Amino acid sequence: MSTLSTSAPINRRLTKKIYVGDVAIGGDAPISVQSMTNTDTCDVAATVAQIERCVEAGADLMRVSTPTMDTVKAFGEIRKRVSVPLIADVHFDHKIALAVAEAGADCLRINPGNIGSDAKVREVVACAKHYNIPIRIGVNAGSLEKDIQRKYKEPTGEAMLESAMRHIDILERLNFDQYKVSVKASNVFLTLDAYRLISAQIDNPLHLGVTEAGVYRTGAVKSAIALGGLLLDGIGDTIRISLAAEPEEEIKIGFDILKSLNIRSNGVNFIACPSCSRQEFDVIKVMTALESRLEDIREPMNLSVIGCKVNGPGEAKESDIGIVGAAPKSLVYRMGEKSHLIDTNNLVDEIEGMVRAHAEDLAKKRENEIIRVK
Repeated sequence: MSTLSTSAPINRRLTKKIYVGDVAIGGDAPISVQSMTNTDTCDVAATVAQIERCVEAGADLMRVSTPTMDTVKAFGEIRKRVSVPLIADVHFDHKIALAVAEAGADCLRINPGNIGSDAKVREVVACAKHYNIPIRIGVNAGSLEKDIQRKYKEPTGEAMLESAMRHIDILERLNFDQYKVSVKASNVFLTLDAYRLISAQIDNPLHLGVTEAGVYRTGAVKSAIALGGLLLDGIGDTIRISLAAEPEEEIKIGFDILKSLNIRSNGVNFIACPSCSRQEFDVIKVMTALESRLEDIREPMNLSVIGCKVNGPGEAKESDIGIVGAAPKSLVYRMGEKSHLIDTNNLVDEIEGMVRAHAEDLAKKRENEIIRVK
């Protein structure tokens, strides 16, 4: 029988639940995965296309930069064309925050301490209350306030905590509690320290991320170590993997991290042997092809593809679909039980067909359960 489960042996930190559009963040809500567009916001078509690619990859939320009033106008048009909730990224200019909230933003990413006078802050908070949208406070190790830099000499977890609490205090004094917080650094240990410190101080949702993590491979590894450590501690309500790569890749890596911790699945969990001289087919070639072909599958399932009879049966018994490699025929397991033989020379097509059929069955089952609940 398959061991695939949405549960995990992690005691998640209980936080306040807020909403970004129709997506719940915190509380008992699933940990959401988000990214940020890197197109010119004023290029509406390109930005919409990129958002749609991210949604196809599983994005729950998307952030869009709005540094000028022209981008605010474009944001409003983008908002009309996509279904996913959009977070407007605003820095320093409170007028842009007001305008983009009116244009349909589902959340404002703006640090209240950086937008000017108390009157300006009150105006932005009043606007957020009026449109019923939350604020994300984002503290980065590389852009701490000058007085905090002088006090601590270098970025530390305590310095980032002090910066975050300063912004939080502004919102709390204005009776605004619909906020989430991030305390990001490019250093793994600093990231871990900052999030652990702030998680002990507040019960609002935390947005996890390693800022400026790097290019695809190194950034993915760095993010997996930092976010994995925090998630194992039960810390984190929404995540973004910051890579020098296309944003849809950030979504995929984010779900891979959640999937590896058995927190949340989004598609096929591939289990494959590293390949050795015992293999009876080219495991690397087969898995590379399957990963590419099955990217669109969103139903969660375990697929094991093992190149020989040594470890194959054990993995297959714990998977939804398992392949035990042999020549000329490989053995298929379904839900932990032996099923049938398939042509080893045609593994990719055979496995793809089985996975898609199983995904359809899972989708129908889920739809029927929803109907029964209603």
